[in-house]
Amino acid sequence: MTFRLALLVLALLLLNGCASLFFFPEREHRLDPADHDIAYEDVTFTSGDGLRLHGWWLPARTGEEPLGTVLFLHGNAQNVSTHIAAVYWLPAEGFNVFLFDYRGFGRSEGQPDFAGVHRDSEAALRKTLGRPEVEAGSVVVFGQSLGASVAITLTAEIGHELEVRGLVADSPFSSYRGIAREKFAGFWLTWPLQWPLSWTISDRFAPVEFVHKVSPIPLLLMAGERDTIVPPHHAQLLYETAEPPVELRMASTAGHTQSLLVEGEREYLVRWMTEQLER
Repeated sequence: MTFRLALLVLALLLLNGCASLFFFPEREHRLDPADHDIAYEDVTFTSGDGLRLHGWWLPARTGEEPLGTVLFLHGNAQNVSTHIAAVYWLPAEGFNVFLFDYRGFGRSEGQPDFAGVHRDSEAALRKTLGRPEVEAGSVVVFGQSLGASVAITLTAEIGHELEVRGLVADSPFSSYRGIAREKFAGFWLTWPLQWPLSWTISDRFAPVEFVHKVSPIPLLLMAGERDTIVPPHHAQLLYETAEPPVELRMASTAGHTQSLLVEGEREYLVRWMTEQLER
């Protein structure tokens, strides 16, 4: 039975071009921010190809002029109702936050694919900048995991045009094909086929091919030295490929997307973003 299941998995990977390795969406929300005393606004907007997308706007809560606005791009599983855990604390620090679901996630229409997720992210950035309370030159893009990789390509392509002030990439992978090959190498059935299988993955949006174009927008790369999902050598390669200003911040005790759980890292992120917004 195990062998038959393995063959079925292999067949599905071959038939689907292995893209399904990257997307694990959930439709149902697991929590309502209001139940946790988090102020929010439901936002709907349209992607470039007409799909309706959904997100949450979290207003800054300091009672003063916001320091800026963070556009958050989440990882490849679940939806905003779980990924809000990464950013719910930022409004208390003086930042507006807009987080959204890619196509096929949560209440967003459609099914996810590489080009579509990048298209949705561009629409989310333009939606953020179109809000009346958001001033030009006051947005930082922040992505985690898949979202970090998408954020790099997004910022490299249109960040200059739209006056993005900073980019934070937490636990990014350097290429879609590269991380897929590593995952295939870790499974006995796909290990012998890791190279041919990985070539079924498109690297059209590979961050390593775009990261040098982020400059002169400041880039902060974050990674956990204990990350076994996206090993830190991906962030290291991006750091070596990027043009200044770029910083690589490694958390020795952190796993995947866990850097902000390490003492002092949230404070550092707030300082870094504030410095970019005050330039």
